[in-house]
Amino acid sequence: MSKPAIILLSGGLDSATVLAMALGDGYDCYCLSFSYGQKHNAELEYAERLAKSMGAKEHRTAQIDIGAFGGSALTDASIDVPDADALSNEIPVTYVPARNTVFLSYALAWAEVLGAKDIFIGVNAVDYSGYPDCRPEFIGAFQSVANLATKHGVEGIGFKIHTPLIDLTKGQIIEQGLSFGVNYAETVSCYRLNAMGEACGQCDSWVIRAEGFRQAGVSDPTRYLSS
Repeated sequence: MSKPAIILLSGGLDSATVLAMALGDGYDCYCLSFSYGQKHNAELEYAERLAKSMGAKEHRTAQIDIGAFGGSALTDASIDVPDADALSNEIPVTYVPARNTVFLSYALAWAEVLGAKDIFIGVNAVDYSGYPDCRPEFIGAFQSVANLATKHGVEGIGFKIHTPLIDLTKGQIIEQGLSFGVNYAETVSCYRLNAMGEACGQCDSWVIRAEGFRQAGVSDPTRYLSS
């Protein structure tokens, strides 16, 4: 029996791990990525390759423009992406306003069309950057809204938002992915990625990724800027 699920796939380490876990659980995976006005699109190329190489049923990239509003270092040309700041407790400027709310809403729409009850997202509340839309409270609230605001929800079919990485450290995530055969050389985690897919080695996203590989005791296959 077919078991379709929507997988939010960014091209990064976390979403690749989630895709592998969902495939391992027997889901037919429909991967959804977003061109949302981010400064670089190399991650979308990684997402496309991941979906194909890992055996997703289908992969789509939605064209939206959250970046039109600015307000984030990831979308606004007037805001520089900072180096990592491990001592800061503030929500960083790399937070994109309402991003996961918008992404999950698109996933919900596609799920309803496909007749899928399951949506997977690679949010993490342990080794993350302090984003409010990566918290369990947000996911639970969105799931409640999803089941109130849709035909499937009203008819009792219901939706489940899966967050298999929510309580894992980055090292544990990598260990999980390796157990499912994820090739992390095909993933990217960098806010200042260049057009060649090379990482800066200084931003928050990269620092968290690098620490994860250190925790897992395996080498990081990231390609770095040559200069």
